[in-house]
Amino acid sequence: MPDAVYVRDAFARIADRYVLANHVLSLGADVLWRKSMAARVSDKRPRRLIDIASGTGDLALEIQRRCPDCEVVATDFCSEMLDHAAKRGVRRTLVADALDLPFADASFDAATVAFGLRNMADYPSALREMRRVLEPGGHLWILDFSLPEGILRAPYRFYLHRVLPRIAGILTGQRDAYEYLGGSIESFPSGKAMERLLASCGFEQPSSTALTFGVVSVYQAMRPR
Repeated sequence: MPDAVYVRDAFARIADRYVLANHVLSLGADVLWRKSMAARVSDKRPRRLIDIASGTGDLALEIQRRCPDCEVVATDFCSEMLDHAAKRGVRRTLVADALDLPFADASFDAATVAFGLRNMADYPSALREMRRVLEPGGHLWILDFSLPEGILRAPYRFYLHRVLPRIAGILTGQRDAYEYLGGSIESFPSGKAMERLLASCGFEQPSSTALTFGVVSVYQAMRPR
């Protein structure tokens, strides 16, 4: 599992260049990935949503745009990242640890986390905390990296471990923060493994959808009614 202190420090160091680095390293696909997830969220017409590990607020902003009547609360344990989220237009931000959210049980009818669960120190504890703050029947969506299958797997892993850290180092001046990325993706449960983890943490109807040939995946699950 990732080291929380290292992760917080790494994100604080790259906060100023985080959005630019994401767009360049994904060739702009990160925008489409978040739009795809926000569209799924908007279909459920949430009233109050928590965006966990919101970072610079990319997903929260897209959900605000698609769901203008929804109260979106963006949380992250890195204040430097949330400063950027607020400046970019996220209406409500709160510095909070995903493993110990400062909200009562059943406070939200929807929860999202994009590219954040993978960086948390304890996946099951984080998922159980997300379940706690969701009301019965509330929905959880997770967007995160996965590894493609078939002939794309080897070239993608080469890019992930050899090319991406070099480009990111040039863009942010913090190459080590992105050398960590490849290892975290390799060890993160994806596909059916993530569905099983969600079920074991008390969620029902877990499902997964691969995007961009499996480079990322969207997961959806529900707190039982």
